[in-house]
Amino acid sequence: MNHTWYVTFEIPSRGTAVRRRRSRSTQTFETETEAKNFARMKFDEGLIVTAGTIIPHLPRRAIASGSILSWLEVEQGSPSGEAAGSTDVQSSK
Repeated sequence: MNHTWYVTFEIPSRGTAVRRRRSRSTQTFETETEAKNFARMKFDEGLIVTAGTIIPHLPRRAIASGSILSWLEVEQGSPSGEAAGSTDVQSSK
């Protein structure tokens, strides 16, 4: 399998009083569409989600948590399952 996309999400804490470094988990995917579907599911659960391409895959993409919603809303335009346009989605805030 040639996984080129990753989605990282924060694992919710279990209510401990001590503030520790937040745990994260990462899943890898072959296509952007698969990554988006998984990211949408985690985002809908209220988790903090980031995504991007795995190095050395080009073009490199990194989607910050503040830009995830915009990335999820981009229409799937090309037959390869990649989103139309290969530039990073930037937050307008």
